[in-house]
This record gives sequence, structure tokens and C-alpha cells, in this order.
Amino acid sequence: MTATKNLTSIAEIYKTDKLDHGYTAVYEKYFQNIRDQKLQILEIGIADGKSLLMWSDYFKNSTIIGIDIHKIDIQEKKLERSNIKVHRGSQSDEKFINKLINQYGNFDIIIDDGSHLKKDVIKSFHLLFPHLNNDGLYVVEDIQTSYNHFFGGNPFDLKYSDSHMNFFKHLTDRLNYQEIANPFYISRMYDAKITNISFYHNLVFVRKGVNDKLSKEVLNHSYEDMKFNEKSSRLGKSTRYYFKYKVFYKIYTFFFMILSMLKRLLLLRF
Repeated sequence: MTATKNLTSIAEIYKTDKLDHGYTAVYEKYFQNIRDQKLQILEIGIADGKSLLMWSDYFKNSTIIGIDIHKIDIQEKKLERSNIKVHRGSQSDEKFINKLINQYGNFDIIIDDGSHLKKDVIKSFHLLFPHLNNDGLYVVEDIQTSYNHFFGGNPFDLKYSDSHMNFFKHLTDRLNYQEIANPFYISRMYDAKITNISFYHNLVFVRKGVNDKLSKEVLNHSYEDMKFNEKSSRLGKSTRYYFKYKVFYKIYTFFFMILSMLKRLLLLRF
């Protein structure tokens, strides 16, 4: 009975390449406590259909939705199961994705095992993450293509390139956006919407949730305003602290910002 088997054991039955990559042991950590729930799971990329069969066995009570840009022979791949739904379309086709969302609503788990191209990985995330339920997981597999220029990655500029790995690295700042002591900070799309990002070998997990805890160090992205309020309310002497924090410290922050911008321009880091 596959209902009693762990994910790796089920993967061995179907010989999915998720086993070869070492993904199933990582997935088990996240999924073992929710496998009996009634979930909506979307996997981008069907290929031989083996992973859909694995998910179908593991998540018995869930709906497994698979999409692929190629035509999939459901009978040949033995995907004729009541909890498997197959759709043909591109992961970065906004019209197709919107039709999918209109049909199924939000998802609990989204797994990107599609083209592994930078443009598709990032666009799919933008299209689908808003339709992930809170506490849901968005997973990107085979992120090693970020280090391969034939997939739109960049093996020569690991830190500053616009690769898909760097896209997810930069998302980590969204976890701490409230702490950014930049009074000119402009709110980003995923501020307050991500509670955890985890990196594994060739895998990225992003957990969606409400993350709006206020900072204890800055007020509306201003360290100066926070310190002024704190000092003047506790010790009085508001005039003294006004000049220290509202004038001197803010001038220092402004010049630090200008220097940082000039450095970026000189080093061509846009």
C-alpha cells in the first residue's frame, strides 16, 4: 500500500528523476505532515508523467494538476486517475495561466519543474505566486541552470547577474523589508508576503504568508525617526535630539545614499 510508504519509496516505484536528484528526501520534510490533507497541487512540467503518478499516490486526497507545453498522451503515460488533471500550455503564457487559475482557484503547493529557463522561471513565479494560499509552498527545481548561460543563467557573474538564482536570493530581503533603514525605500511586490525561503542543492522553497511584523530599530524605514522618538519620549530634551537625529543623522544618511548610488553607477550595478 503506497499510503504507508514514504515519498522516496513511492519515487522508487515510478523511477522518477526526483529520486536521482535527491529531491524526495527534502520534499518529505515539508510534506509528511500534510500528505493526508485535501490540497491543490500544481506541477509545471510533466515529461514522462512519473512525478505526477508519485504525487498522486503520496497525496491521495489531493488534486494533482500537471501542465506541459507539449501534448501529453494520458493513456500512454498511465495518467488516467481521478485525482490527476492534465493541461497543455506554456508556464509563461499569461492567458493560459489565468484560465488555469479561473478553473482551480488558488493552490497549496506549486512545483516548477518546467523549462528551467530564467525568463520562464521568473515569469511563472510572478504569475502564480499571488495565487498560492497562505502557508503554501512554491518550489523551483533544477536551479542549477542559473549557472548555465545556455539556460539564460550566468556562470561568470554570480553575485550581480540577473539570473533566476539571484532573483530568489534578492527575495530574502523581502523577509526583512521592515528593517531597511532607507527613508527613501520604495515598497516591493513581495513585501509582507513571504515568511521563509530555503535553499537546497538545486532546489528553492518559498513559503507564502503574512510577514508584517514592525521593526524595533526603524520607524517607516527611518532609524533617525525611531531614535528621536525613543530618546525624546524617555529623556525629554526634544530640541537637542531633534538636531542630532532629525538633522545631523539625516544628512549623514542622505550623503551615504548618494555615495552608494555613485558606487553602483561606477561599477555598472543597476
